[in-house]
Amino acid sequence: MNSKRSLLTRVLLVLAVIIVANILLTRLFFRLDFTGDKRYTLSNPTKQILKELEDPVTVSAYFSDDLPPQIAGTKTEFQALLEEYNKRSNGSVVYEFINPNENEETEKAAMEAGIQPITLSVRERDQAKQQRAYLGAVINYGNNKEVLPVIQPGVAMEYALTSSIKKIADSDKPKIGFVQGHGEPALQELSQAYATLSVLFDLQPVTLDTLTIENYKGLAIVSPKDSFQQAELSKLDALLGSGKGLFLALNRVEADLQQSRGMAISTGLEGWLSAKGIDVEEKFIIDQKCGSVTVQQQTGFFTFNRPIPFPFLPIIQSFGDHPIASGLEQALLQFASPLNYDNVADGITVSPLAFSSDKSGTSPTPTFFDINKEWDDVDFPSARLPIAAAFEGNISGNIPSRMVVIGDGDFAVNGQGQGARQIGQDEISLLANSIEWLNDDSGLSELRTKEITSRPIKKELTDGQKTSIKWFNFLLPLVGIAIFGLIRFTLRRRRKNKWRDTRYV
Repeated sequence: MNSKRSLLTRVLLVLAVIIVANILLTRLFFRLDFTGDKRYTLSNPTKQILKELEDPVTVSAYFSDDLPPQIAGTKTEFQALLEEYNKRSNGSVVYEFINPNENEETEKAAMEAGIQPITLSVRERDQAKQQRAYLGAVINYGNNKEVLPVIQPGVAMEYALTSSIKKIADSDKPKIGFVQGHGEPALQELSQAYATLSVLFDLQPVTLDTLTIENYKGLAIVSPKDSFQQAELSKLDALLGSGKGLFLALNRVEADLQQSRGMAISTGLEGWLSAKGIDVEEKFIIDQKCGSVTVQQQTGFFTFNRPIPFPFLPIIQSFGDHPIASGLEQALLQFASPLNYDNVADGITVSPLAFSSDKSGTSPTPTFFDINKEWDDVDFPSARLPIAAAFEGNISGNIPSRMVVIGDGDFAVNGQGQGARQIGQDEISLLANSIEWLNDDSGLSELRTKEITSRPIKKELTDGQKTSIKWFNFLLPLVGIAIFGLIRFTLRRRRKNKWRDTRYV
């Protein structure tokens, strides 16, 4: 009888512990994050934005049920993220999950909200079929709404969600002026950068001759072609002298691929920068790590396009230790020039942002582009030439200010019409991070590159090394299993022999 009571007491105690633990866990939400990039830990900018919410945020997540396994994890991860937002905001962020495939009414509501279905290829019973699925969300704050049409696996969910909340909750955005009047691209030609920066800023085209400095948080000058007047340069000094930020993406050289030649250009900004000890050199950077140009090749009666590596299009993979460059992995530049800042005044802090590779060099102007040139290691005698840098201190006047200078003006320009092109995410992040560092202290830029990224082996491997690694990966588990089996067999045999030799009296 006592043993039965003792057993019953133990069972009741275990049940009580489980119930109390469940109650505590529903009230105290936490996750342990062992990932190297802390992808499952909310950043300080997100926590601050959630803390400053004045009204509730409602998130309607439209996710289909019965998603393929590789996609279903996206829903689980997004739901966990929303749960953490809810806890961190003390209930100001509320959410619901809706299955649009449930009936025609919910599917119609999803499409009217701006969530469009995507088509997934799935296999079922050894047959391939197409499945309509929804993976989007609508964020509402007061009368404002932001739509995330597709939440893709592997992207920075936190940045997408936090930036959307910031965009609709912040009614008074600081103004950033994009200077016009010297051949700079219009804002619509910077479509990707505009979409990214408009989360935090009110971007407006401005002309320096009519600029009222007090109305703007900072200025950006991207790829000017024509000369600046002295009065305009004085306006830039006045901007820096008031403690505001200036972003400069400047072409010191330009290329005419139809004429196969490159030349220097001058806008007056290079002289203005030189007076501050900053030189954008009148040279082309060439790099062994580079992009390609497509040339037409005739073979018999056939003409086909062939990509050829072109060292005048450096691929940047070396970045400085600075918030602007944090998380960047690779950026393709176009006809860039190196920076020299050895003569900057005392009291100005210089932070290099981007460098050429260990096998790079320069080509003076004018230069002739020989597409068929066979490049060798001797053509790349230099290493880590600085291409972008951030400057902080008394750049102009006695009030500290910030300035970013990049020796390529076109790296983030999409263009327009038939000549428009898609820009890589890291190129857009380089521009957006620069402007946010100059003009914003929310820290939201650090979320843009907080995502699941591949970590490839950067060292070039020979075919023999690749084969060896493949065999090593294949054989190592088998050898491990064999060793484990041998050890287990030996131990069991010893134990059996010991039992056999033991005499019982």
